[in-house]
Amino acid sequence: MGYLERIDAYKDDMLKDLAELVSKPSVNAEAVKTKDGEILPFGAGVHESLLCALDMGKRLGFDSYNDENYAGHIEWKSDNGSDDYFAIVGHLDVVPVDSGWATDPFTMTDKGDGFVYGRGTSDDKGPVVAGLYALKALKEEGFKPKMNIRVVLGLDEETGEISAEHYTEHCGQPVMGFTPDAEFPLVNGEMGILLFELARKFSSKPGKDDLRLTKLEGGTAHNAVPAYAKAVIAGSKSQYDLIADRVKLYCEESGYKVKTKKQGSSLVVEAFGTAAHGAHPDLGLNAVSILMDFLGRISFANEELNEFVAFYNEKIGFNLHGEQIGCFFEDGPSGPLIFNVGVANINEDIASVSVNIRYPVSCTDKQVLGGIESVLEGSSIGIVTRMVQEPLYKDLDDPMVVEYMKAYIDETGDSDALPMTIGGGTYAKMFNNTLAFGAAFPEDENTMHQADEKFSIESFMKMTRVYARAIKSLCCE
Repeated sequence: MGYLERIDAYKDDMLKDLAELVSKPSVNAEAVKTKDGEILPFGAGVHESLLCALDMGKRLGFDSYNDENYAGHIEWKSDNGSDDYFAIVGHLDVVPVDSGWATDPFTMTDKGDGFVYGRGTSDDKGPVVAGLYALKALKEEGFKPKMNIRVVLGLDEETGEISAEHYTEHCGQPVMGFTPDAEFPLVNGEMGILLFELARKFSSKPGKDDLRLTKLEGGTAHNAVPAYAKAVIAGSKSQYDLIADRVKLYCEESGYKVKTKKQGSSLVVEAFGTAAHGAHPDLGLNAVSILMDFLGRISFANEELNEFVAFYNEKIGFNLHGEQIGCFFEDGPSGPLIFNVGVANINEDIASVSVNIRYPVSCTDKQVLGGIESVLEGSSIGIVTRMVQEPLYKDLDDPMVVEYMKAYIDETGDSDALPMTIGGGTYAKMFNNTLAFGAAFPEDENTMHQADEKFSIESFMKMTRVYARAIKSLCCE
């Protein structure tokens, strides 16, 4: 039996292990302290997922390491005594769960249609399991690693960089590697990422009898298209009736889904969109933009609020490339800049929206922010920058690009597909000489960050064989 045939024989065990990982609700949360004084920096659910994966690695015959609960790895050690390592860098944290799931997101479900459903099946627990079983097949076939090979387990990839920074500070950088957190055949370029807030404070205070927007909430993560947003409005019954009529007319004219309901003495206006990854806002429909578009038809007593809503609708709206806000850039490898509003919060004191931008590999964050600042000039809206990730790009003739492509082509026979530049940011930017390699195949439907996230069982097995081929070529003797 060869190493590729071994992988096929592992199918049931792989699905069982993936189901166990999916059952851990590893949404990033506030740090907690256990009764024993142990700090869990990303919350109990993420920690459970880490322990589950480390135990899995031990059971499969590898060494496991917990990096002070900030990260971890499962390692196949070489006999040469070197600390050099090849990295398969995945993550165990997942994005929050929005409405619209047909099944329990934390119970992996096989409907018999060739897919398994559950949060994290494709992003990124399934690919982590694939990488681990690729190592198992090579080890059991008798291959020897030329350097240490690690499945690195990040814990806050969806929300930040703390886990990766902590790990590389304590465990060093790899000689080379890949992260199974994007698309096949290979990602040789990643657009830069900017996370910032556009915010305005309100100085005017309308009276209690005036028509007021007391609260607006939308979205749960900056790197996801919000599927739901709501506004809480205070006013009179006659004003509520007028708003309800305008909602009906707006829905008829726009085709969007907006509803009203009474909540105590207030009126709630709800907008419903479609969730998607922030790198692919074209696959979703932004509920915040729907709600702001509707609110632009209402005149609130706070004129500063009206100005903010008008600014949003004029300069952001449903534009996905920064066309009206001064930051439209594009290049050959990347295509156009990607602009996504992930979270919005408004109360009677302040309005803010969190913006996630993916900018082309030939651009800089200063160019992007400079363009936006020129549009904001003279307004009362400010920018608060939260995160910057510079772009990543490797030429097509880079030796690592060549080897990864060979492994993909040898397994799939697909010699037409070419390496790509993506808007999604991966751990390739945090780990030296690392590229995003899979996990989604060209024919796969992208359901990352969406309700009913699913993973093709056929692709699950195929990617494991691709990874085994690449690791064998680069790391084994």
